[in-house]
Parts: sequence; C-alpha cells; structure tokens
Amino acid sequence: MPKAISVRLDDQALHALRRLEAMGLSRSEAIRRALVDSAARLRDRNALRAEVRALEADEHDRREMVEVAELMESLRAPG
Repeated sequence: MPKAISVRLDDQALHALRRLEAMGLSRSEAIRRALVDSAARLRDRNALRAEVRALEADEHDRREMVEVAELMESLRAPG
C-alpha cells in the first residue's frame, strides 16, 4: 500500500523535479522514479567496487594484466 511522505526540497531539488515534470511525469511519479533510480545506481556502484576489490586481490589476474601491458608496450611502434 502506498505511503505518503512529506519532504522539504532545496532549490536544486526543486529544479530537478521541475525538469522531470516537464518530461510528462507527475510529481509523485517523478519522485518515485528518482528514488528508485538513485538506489539502483548506488547498488550498482557498490557491486562494481566489490568486483574491483576481488580483481585487485587476485594475484594471478594482476600478474596477467602486467604481462599483457608489457606485451602491448613491446608491440608499440617506436616514437
């Protein structure tokens, strides 16, 4: 069941809300979408950070990256 909330928006948030409403969204739909999209971006960033940490912790993978970088450097045309 939907729950009503009340918020105070600063000028920046009001401007963003007006832009979303100008795209044809109702005020409620604009706010709901913004909240859901923001949470999804945070989740995606956290997942990416975890993946980067796992890759950095993989010694074999790090060694392989260095080898590939060295190979690419050796194939580069002399400058």
